Amino acid sequence: MRGFRYAADRLRAVFAAAVLMAFAAFALTACSFGTEEQEEASGSGDVSVLGSGDQTLRIVSGSENKELEPILEEYADEEDIRIEMSYKGSLDIMRLLEEEDISYDAVWPASSLWLTVGDIDHRIKHAESISITPVVFGIRRGLAEELGFVGREVSVRDILSAIEAGKLKFCMTSATQSNSGASAYIGFLYALLGNPEMITMEDLQSEELKTQVRELLYGVDRSSGSSDWLKDMFLEGDFDAMVNYECLMIQTNEVLEDRGEEPLYVVYPYDGLSLADSPLGYVDQGEEEKEELFLGLQEYLLSEETQDAIQRTGRRTGYTGISERNREIFREEWGLQPDRVLSPIRMPETEVLFECLNLYQTELRKPSLSVYCLDYSGSMSGRGNRQLVEAMEQLLIQENAAKNFLQASQDEVNILIPFNSEPIDVFMAAGNGSEMEGLYERVEEQTPGGGTNMYSAIVEGLDLLYSFDLSDYTPAIILLTDGQSGGSIDDIEPYYSDLGVSIPIFSIMFGGADESQLEELAEYSNARVFDGRENLTEAFRSVKGYN
Repeated sequence: MRGFRYAADRLRAVFAAAVLMAFAAFALTACSFGTEEQEEASGSGDVSVLGSGDQTLRIVSGSENKELEPILEEYADEEDIRIEMSYKGSLDIMRLLEEEDISYDAVWPASSLWLTVGDIDHRIKHAESISITPVVFGIRRGLAEELGFVGREVSVRDILSAIEAGKLKFCMTSATQSNSGASAYIGFLYALLGNPEMITMEDLQSEELKTQVRELLYGVDRSSGSSDWLKDMFLEGDFDAMVNYECLMIQTNEVLEDRGEEPLYVVYPYDGLSLADSPLGYVDQGEEEKEELFLGLQEYLLSEETQDAIQRTGRRTGYTGISERNREIFREEWGLQPDRVLSPIRMPETEVLFECLNLYQTELRKPSLSVYCLDYSGSMSGRGNRQLVEAMEQLLIQENAAKNFLQASQDEVNILIPFNSEPIDVFMAAGNGSEMEGLYERVEEQTPGGGTNMYSAIVEGLDLLYSFDLSDYTPAIILLTDGQSGGSIDDIEPYYSDLGVSIPIFSIMFGGADESQLEELAEYSNARVFDGRENLTEAFRSVKGYN
């Protein structure tokens, strides 16, 4: 293939250099006895405006609540108010609550856990659960039958055995960026520890536990930073299973059935079942009028009529079953259990939870293989280049990345391809040591100039991927551009198709980037476009949460 031998040779040279750097860093460390230590959906632009009244209620919410927008809009129209829904990951909502200034009137994460952990100043009032949905496995019906999962209770160890046998792979959201991923992961830990009363720091030191969780997470095919987008990705791809909310499994099956395709069979891991209780809480900033507006909305959502409507979206409104009139939504032939009494696991204390998330990010998850194709054309000079350097500093400098649980894992690979009218160079960092800082220095050193051809950089990136066993990673190409590119998507097609693996090409739109070109890449590779025009750092954080 054109360019492959050159790219592979270059990569081997880069890898050798990285190994030498890592060895040198190790030697220095050994001599001195030293040690080293989301927006969920689319950068800053994932906002829905419901209603058009003069009074506005601004709510920051998990993406799973998008399906409730018709219910919210009906209330907004009736009351002549305006509801602004901004969608972020649960962990981003947690971090937001830690800030001094909160620019929202209400918060609506997937789980009360993130309110408990984040609301250290106790500014949240009137928090009430709006609905309940368990985190479950959805497996193609035929595969579920082959695995012997149909019609019986299934444990996390049963799922692990299927993965170890090479019979099961699944999609899941990142445990450090999305509640559904975090909840599933904590459920795995509980089950594999034998369902203790509470996970302790001592439990997390178990090498047997770490080995089992690594093997389980090795089954992850694709990752996502958003539960709702995970559903969309699954529907557009060729995957066997996913971990997600029960309500989103129902929506997935409705689409699959309409298309005449095999539905998912829902499995409830009985020894590691986690729940999302969807609390809606008011951010108390001393505005009585806003508080009254919030309480009106909350009362409406908790009313019998609205609770019934919420249940019809596939969400439960209690722990003990579904109303008779809504049972047809929870179809038992799909493995759904409308009469199941939900008994969730107990979430760990804050300190232990954070250690769980750090372990996931740095040791246990399937390692990422990220290829950053970064635009250094002339139009990136000045402000654009400064913002790019600042954004990459938050990802590549591990002390910064750790603040958002985005640090590299010990087996991770990061490749940097700066480009203008052609690829400028290739740099690589293996692992999570000093070479990551070296990669950041390469970002700082680049000088913008010349034209723009993002497709040539993507070809270079795809070509490099031939040197890896991609089954050992969650690979992704992350593209940043601020202009209209020369070339076309046809340039990448032979490289992409010959890989035989679905590689998402995530794009970050900046400056005057041609959105249609980026959307075409996203559709082609089952990925998405992130808006970095208002906040490039947030956009990079968001996209990194997807692999």
